[in-house]
Amino acid sequence: MIAMQNATPAAFAVLVLELTPAAVFGFAGAWVGRACARWPSSLRTALPALCALPYVLISYSHQMFSWQWCALYAALPVAIAWLLGQAAIADPEQRGNWRDAIILLTLGLAVDLRWFERAWPSGLSGWGKLLLVDAGLYGFVAIRRLSGTGFDFHLRWSDWKTGLRELSFFTPLVVGLGLALGFLHPHGNAPHFSMILTWIYIFIFIAVPEELFFRAWVQNLLERRVGRRAALGITAVLFGLSHFNKRSAHFNWRYVLLASVAGIFYGRAWREQRRVPASTITHASVDAIWSFWF
Repeated sequence: MIAMQNATPAAFAVLVLELTPAAVFGFAGAWVGRACARWPSSLRTALPALCALPYVLISYSHQMFSWQWCALYAALPVAIAWLLGQAAIADPEQRGNWRDAIILLTLGLAVDLRWFERAWPSGLSGWGKLLLVDAGLYGFVAIRRLSGTGFDFHLRWSDWKTGLRELSFFTPLVVGLGLALGFLHPHGNAPHFSMILTWIYIFIFIAVPEELFFRAWVQNLLERRVGRRAALGITAVLFGLSHFNKRSAHFNWRYVLLASVAGIFYGRAWREQRRVPASTITHASVDAIWSFWF
C-alpha cells in the first residue's frame, strides 16, 4: 500500500502513467506487436528508455533524484529490448534462448532481492516494480512477440470458472497444511465491502505481475523445453523460492513450501487455456482469503 505521507498527486499521476502501458498490452498486445514491427529497429530498441520517466517524476517530487538511478532505469529497459530483439532473431521458433533466461533472472532477482527499492521514496517501491513490468512487457510482447503468454484481459467466463475451480481444489489443502505447520493463524472477520477493494488491489498490483512473470514467461518458455508437467513443477518451485524472504529475516521454509504448492494450482489454471486472467483470479483469491481470515 502507499504510505499516506507519500500519497501525493504526483504519485498517483505516475501510477496511472505506469499502468497505462500494461493496460494497452493487456487489451491490445497483438496490435502493439504488429505496429512496433513496422518501426526502425533503432527506434524499437531505444523507445523503452522512456521507462525512466516515472522515476524522474517521483524522485524530483520527493527531492531524491539521482543521475545514477536515472541512467539505470533508462539503460535497463533498452538492454532488455535489445537482448530480446537478438533472441527473436536467434530463436524464431521461440523455444527459449539464453537471452530470455538472463532477462528473466535479472528481473526476478531485482524484485525478490529488492535491488532497486532504495531509489524510491518509502511506500512507493511498488512503482519501481511496475516500471520493470512495463519494461518486460514491452520486450516480450512488442519486441520478442512471445506467443502463448495469455496476457489478455478481455475477461471471459471461462477465466472465472477455471480460476475459482483451482481455488476450490487448493484451499482445503493449504488450510490443512498451513495449520499443521503453524503458518496459518485463523482470525474471524465478518465479510464487508473493503474485502472487495482488497481483492482488486491484490489482483492488479500483486497477482497480475507475478502471474505474468511466472506463468506467461517462465512456465510458457519452460514448456517448450521440458514439457508441460516438468515446466509446471519447476515453475512452482521457483515461485515458492521467490517467497524465501517474505515476512521473515531468514529463509522462510514454510512460506516457500506453501507457495510452491500454490504455484502448482496457479500453473494449472494458466495452462488450461493459457490465460493469465485465470491464474490471476486464483492467485488474488488465495491472497485475499489469507489476508481476511488467516
